Amino acid sequence: MTERKDPLVTIGIPTFNRAGNYLRQALECAVNQTYPNIEIIVSDNCSTDQTEALVENFSSPRIKYHRHNHNIGAINNFNYCLEQAEGRYFLLLHDDDMIDPDLIDSCIKAVGDHVETGVIITGTRQIDGNGKVISETPNRLQNCSTADFFLGWFSSQVALYLCSTLYNTKRLKELGGFKSKTNLFLDVIATAKLAGLYGRIDVHEVKAGFRRHESNMGGNPDKVNAWAEDSLFLLAVMCDLVSTNE
Repeated sequence: MTERKDPLVTIGIPTFNRAGNYLRQALECAVNQTYPNIEIIVSDNCSTDQTEALVENFSSPRIKYHRHNHNIGAINNFNYCLEQAEGRYFLLLHDDDMIDPDLIDSCIKAVGDHVETGVIITGTRQIDGNGKVISETPNRLQNCSTADFFLGWFSSQVALYLCSTLYNTKRLKELGGFKSKTNLFLDVIATAKLAGLYGRIDVHEVKAGFRRHESNMGGNPDKVNAWAEDSLFLLAVMCDLVSTNE
């Protein structure tokens, strides 16, 4: 019997002017993955700092560096990383977030022979600007229905962040990538759709760090209406997926 080859996994790092602080840490996390078969796509959104020099200093054959001639916007940069991805699974790692060395390895081991799974989700920690742990949320949802998965997210049984989610690359591309009504819940929309349509694998252990700092956009009071609109859109998507799975 032929041993199944480890599938290629893509880590996409969209970045803009973060060479002076967090980007090095994100790159180190990606390059130091224990899983052997990965590619790392760094999509530089026309940075004006030393991003290119920083990436070149890593001298890693795993890294593919792309620099845009003009700023294409953050969300377009996310989806550019996805477009370039050749891996069976795709992780979008923000340039200020961190992942544990065995995140990819843990996820692929958990998948086993379920190679068409929509998403693999690990537990997540929140860290501050200095990397200090604020809180940890293991993924406590194992083998539950789509409806219970959504309810579990509402009750903090799992935290849904990009840094702790591997997406089925082919299926995510078919959905049109990362997008939502006002593009504020674009990550959760992608996770909900792929989990509901193609299933998910849950990894209990905390394997990724989402960084909370002053530049996070989530608490912007000027976007209350946009958050409300996207929340209603997300709720409609979830209700539709639950009805489909009944």
